[in-house]
This record gives sequence, structure tokens and C-alpha cells, in this order.
Amino acid sequence: MSDLWNDLAHAYHHRILDAGKEGSFLVLCSFLITFVLVRTTTHAIRRGIPGVRNLRLRGHHIHHLVPGIILLLISGYLAIAVHSRAGVGAVAVLFGVGAALTLDEFALWLHLRDVYWEQQGRRSIDAVIIAAIIGGLVLIGPDFWLDVVRAIGRFF
Repeated sequence: MSDLWNDLAHAYHHRILDAGKEGSFLVLCSFLITFVLVRTTTHAIRRGIPGVRNLRLRGHHIHHLVPGIILLLISGYLAIAVHSRAGVGAVAVLFGVGAALTLDEFALWLHLRDVYWEQQGRRSIDAVIIAAIIGGLVLIGPDFWLDVVRAIGRFF
């Protein structure tokens, strides 16, 4: 097992850190984690699990694209205004979270009504899949993923 972790660490160091792709990697990871958490939460709300409910403000349902847009605006501003490498990771994570919250309700953008649980809501999942593929393959590149597959293959 330690060989697997060593191979994965080497791939990360060589293909992500040395290649200057840590920001892209953090965007992708925070994006995917947030998407899974949001989908899990929305399914829990729909099933009526106690203690999990929609955010409401003065009787209005606040869709999760609202905080997503706010995070995108904040991270965009910080990316432009702050000229320090120290905060790049935090800005990348904020952007990934905001993008996931926003793209998860992509169908709402298109239809201007809540179609989350309808057939048209599938467009949100399609948008997330496309964004993840772009982030995973185009921005990070296939070399890292090939190294990961090779490391896992050697383990088994």
C-alpha cells in the first residue's frame, strides 16, 4: 500500500506541483467534492430527512446558485486584485465551490424556473460532467491521470 501512496505522491508532485497546475487541481477537487455534497444534501432534503432542509430567507427559497454566484464574484475579484501566490489555493477552492454550486443549477439558468427534479434538470448534471472533463483532462492534462492509473494497476 505504501508503494501506491508513494507513486501517487510522485505523480502529484511531478505532474501537478512541478507543472504549476496546483490551482487547477484544487479547483477540480473542490468542484467535485462540492457537487457530490450538494447532490447528497438535495436528495436528503427531498427524502425529508430530519434536520436537512432548504435555506429560506423571509419565506423565499434561496437556491444554492445564489451563494455560488457570490463565491464566484469574490474569487474572481481576489484573483484579479490580490497579487500574492500565498492565497492562490484558497481562491482556487472558493472558485471550485462557487462553480459547483452554480453549475448544479444550470437548468435553472436555462428555464428560469425550478426544474431541478424534472427531466430538464438533467442539463445541470450534463453541465457538471462537461466542466469536470474540461477541468480534469484539459486543464490538468492526461499525464497525471495516466500516472494514477499506472500506480493503481501496479498495486493490483
